Amino acid sequence: MLRIHFEERDIARVQIAAEPDPLWETVLALHHVAPTGRGVPVYGAWRARARRELDARGLTRAARLISALAPADARYFPDFLTPDAARDGLAAGLAALRDTSPVRLTAECARAALPDRLPRWSATLAAGSREPLDELARAFQEVHRAVIAPDWTEAAVTVDSDRGARARAFCRGGVDGMLNSLRPALRWEPPWLYVDYPQDRELRLGGRGLRLIPSHFCWRRPIALADPALPPVLVYPVEHSTAWAPATTRSCHPQALSTLLGRTRARILAALDAPATTGELARRLRVSAPSASEHVSALREANLARSRRDGGSVIHALTPLGTALLHGELAPVRLPH
Repeated sequence: MLRIHFEERDIARVQIAAEPDPLWETVLALHHVAPTGRGVPVYGAWRARARRELDARGLTRAARLISALAPADARYFPDFLTPDAARDGLAAGLAALRDTSPVRLTAECARAALPDRLPRWSATLAAGSREPLDELARAFQEVHRAVIAPDWTEAAVTVDSDRGARARAFCRGGVDGMLNSLRPALRWEPPWLYVDYPQDRELRLGGRGLRLIPSHFCWRRPIALADPALPPVLVYPVEHSTAWAPATTRSCHPQALSTLLGRTRARILAALDAPATTGELARRLRVSAPSASEHVSALREANLARSRRDGGSVIHALTPLGTALLHGELAPVRLPH
């Protein structure tokens, strides 16, 4: 269990990341790709594609390098792999990784017992040499480009859907309501936030606040940085739409949907696989709110979408017919006698 202690000033400094963190997503995604990966069904189709892509591009060694530093079964991996600067994008995160101090490298590598996991490369890193960091940064960049970036839009939509849910909870109940909405993985009992965690730890924020990072590839349990002196973050898993689950039947091809409904309306239909407000749809698809509202109305009239009021917001979602059109999951048709 991880116990996070909040002071009054910490409540005012709770943040939710605006988008997925590229380095966290790369590390956590490789947990599912590794031969000893978790085999979570929702990532099944993506995992198969990722393994093929890494092999085709000759990036298996690069992926293994990252996985060796942050193995899926580890109770700890070095914090320098996921610097706070990555909130500003991949380039900023890799620059911060390259600038990791030798003292920090030595301390974190020793804590992770990397020489037991890696050959000469890890010994050089554990000794405080910065030369391997260029190789590591290149590995991150290439792996991210190969298997994370192609699905970045879908990952961002998944994370944005979660942020929308947290924002609605905040509007109804403030920070208290938002933190309570993170159950069951997190339990808010002021002034403590209890987190399902593989280790018994205590983290006192001391007025620094907490940055919550919803993650597409995080699974089951949230993750925190081990060093209490670093900016406090908590990476937590989000709910995934059925689009990421293994398909049991053949779904409608995107081009066919665009031909049938029109490009923007087809994108609205796909985005509604994760319930959203009109404003969230507009931001996700970069269209105006009136345009998003107009397309949702058309889908609603065709019984492909439905809308319901939730507090001060209206939430749109697919109907069973809309889900069937999007994913090809059609129920048997009963003919009249």
